[in-house]
Amino acid sequence: MDRRTILKLAPCAAAAQLLTRAAPLVEDDLTITGVRLVTMRPKRPVPRYEPAPGSWSTGGVEVANPVSIYPKYKPMRSLFRADGPRTGSFWVEISTNKGVKGYGPGGPGGGVIVEDHLTKLLIGENPLDIQRLWDIMWRSTMSYGRKGVTVNAISGVDVALWDLAGKVWNVPVWRLLGGRIHERIPCYCTGNDIEQHVEFGYTRLKLALPYGPADGREGIRKNVELVKRARAAVGPDGDVLMDCWMALTERYTLELAEAFEPYNVYWIEEALPPDDFEGFGRLRQKITSTRIVTGEHVYTRYGFRQLLRVNGAEIWQPDIHWCGGMSELVKIAHMAAAHDIPVIPHAGGQRDAVHFIYATPNSPWAEMFMPAPGGPDVVYERYEEDNNLTRGPEGIYTRPSDGPGFGWDVEPEA
Repeated sequence: MDRRTILKLAPCAAAAQLLTRAAPLVEDDLTITGVRLVTMRPKRPVPRYEPAPGSWSTGGVEVANPVSIYPKYKPMRSLFRADGPRTGSFWVEISTNKGVKGYGPGGPGGGVIVEDHLTKLLIGENPLDIQRLWDIMWRSTMSYGRKGVTVNAISGVDVALWDLAGKVWNVPVWRLLGGRIHERIPCYCTGNDIEQHVEFGYTRLKLALPYGPADGREGIRKNVELVKRARAAVGPDGDVLMDCWMALTERYTLELAEAFEPYNVYWIEEALPPDDFEGFGRLRQKITSTRIVTGEHVYTRYGFRQLLRVNGAEIWQPDIHWCGGMSELVKIAHMAAAHDIPVIPHAGGQRDAVHFIYATPNSPWAEMFMPAPGGPDVVYERYEEDNNLTRGPEGIYTRPSDGPGFGWDVEPEA
């Protein structure tokens, strides 16, 4: 560009600067004025009902778990899981001086950290400084956190900030993440109501492993019977996945993989305690008949860096409500992409994580859960509508909302 052209354009540039100063963007003076925990309710509730007798989804069934080695706690998870009012998952509402509010769910026990610590770090800040606020929360809790409850708290706040940002700019979060990659997202369904899930249209099923090391060879035989049933239901072209929920040992996992080999199990998920990174690495070296995957209880990019160092999982499965929120989930996915590792988030079909999948090249599937069998037709019709479900060659597909933020289908009770 020559000098004459520059002189001609100079007045236009000066005018643009004056216009910018005269009309500041709405986000320039946006501040957080309130942070509170809220109870959410469906915007369009469905009728309550008693699930059909024998439904796996009732929860009163045996599932292999880390405490299965103790007979007292073996029959069901509810016997040992926390059930106090401050130890469960939570929702946080972040409000601003412009009346815009964001909502985000966080993991178990995180609510108390939000109320007693994170709130004071957020009040008066610009909610659109999402990365800055994440870093402040992380550094401020580092002395007592870094995993578990503390990162669960940061996750809920971070998700609420992304929701708020989408509302400020009146776009869905997947737009903020760079736009869509997938036209629609193939899904798998988790749960052992196999026939219900296949009848609905799912061709990929993830089963909860019923039996673990405490059940010996008989337990392996019963696990194989479940897999055999699922393989018959989905046929040779469907996929059967196994969730072991931190319940196994290395030896038991090796025996299980061998027993599953005739049924072409797609993956064995979270077989070992989540911090046994070296154990996962050894399993990957020894097992070639299926994929070893994990990640729902791995926290932040630093945990996944440890998993990467030992080549511990062929697929990573971070949970947006536990790993550090959307901000950290994106960082984890970028690290995975540099090593050609798919990221399939735990519970990824939820209405926030699905925005991530929609906009992420190395995130191919979403995990879905169905309402228990035995309900009126409206329950399953609403399930289909609320999750934007469609059908196609890979079974069931989903996609995120096009509304601003995450497009939540829930709202605060008060």
